[in-house]
Amino acid sequence: MKLLVCIKQVPDMESKFKVNAAGNWYEETDLAWRMNEYDEYAVEQAVQLKQQVGEADLTVLCIGSDRVKETMKKALAMGCDRGAHIADDASHLKDPYTIASLIAAYAKDKDFDLIFTGMQSQDRGSGQVGVLVAEMLGIPSLTTLVEFSYADGTINAKRELEGGIKAKVSCTTPALVTCQLGLNTPRYPTLPNIMKAKKKELISTPVDDLNPQPSLLEVLQVAPPEKKGGGLILEGDPADLADQLIQILKEKTTALA
Repeated sequence: MKLLVCIKQVPDMESKFKVNAAGNWYEETDLAWRMNEYDEYAVEQAVQLKQQVGEADLTVLCIGSDRVKETMKKALAMGCDRGAHIADDASHLKDPYTIASLIAAYAKDKDFDLIFTGMQSQDRGSGQVGVLVAEMLGIPSLTTLVEFSYADGTINAKRELEGGIKAKVSCTTPALVTCQLGLNTPRYPTLPNIMKAKKKELISTPVDDLNPQPSLLEVLQVAPPEKKGGGLILEGDPADLADQLIQILKEKTTALA
C-alpha cells in the first residue's frame, strides 16, 4: 500500500506578526516555525494506517524553502518513511489552485492508494488544497474527518458538519481525505525515532520541474485589522436604559445614512 501525507510549515500562531515590505504577506524573519496543526492529525492517521496494514510505504510531502525540511523531519520521526520536498522560495505567493497542481503533478504517476492532508492551513485557511488535489487526480475525497477506519480497500469515516453534527461517509481507494482536529492524538517523536529520521531519504525537487499551474488569485494587500474604540456600557434603571439605547441607535443610523 502506498500512502502520501501532505504537510505545511506555518509560523507559531503565538508569534508577533508584521506585514512585509511588499505589503502582500507577513514578515517571515524572527518567527518560530512548526507543522500546521491540522497536518499533525493527517500524519498521525497515515502512520496509524501504515501500522495497521503492515505492508505500507508512507511519503511525506512539503512545499517551501529549505527551511521546511526541519518540519519534515518531525513527520519522518513520527513514522513516515521518506520525504519529498518541493523546493520553492515563493510558495507563500501561490494560491491554493497552484499548490494543489504541484501536489497533483508529483502524485499523478506514483499510484498512491490514499492521500492525507490537513483540513486547512492555519495561516491561509482556504480549506481548498485537498479537494483540488483529488479533483485534479480524478479520485474521491472525504473532508473534515473526525473518525476514520480502513478495511479491504474501503474507507469508513465520519466528517464534522456545522453544529457538531457527524455525517457517516465511505468510499473505496484510491482516495484523498482531509483531517480535522480531534481525529486522533498525534504522537510525540521519541529520541530514537528522531535519530532514525536523520538517516531517512529526503529528496528535493525544483518547483519548476513540476510545471505548476499559474495562480488564479493574487494577494494585493495584507493589513492588520483596524483599531476600534471600546464598547459603550449603559448603567442605570432598565426603563431609562431602553430609551437611551433607542436614541443611540437612531443617532448611529442617521450618521450612516
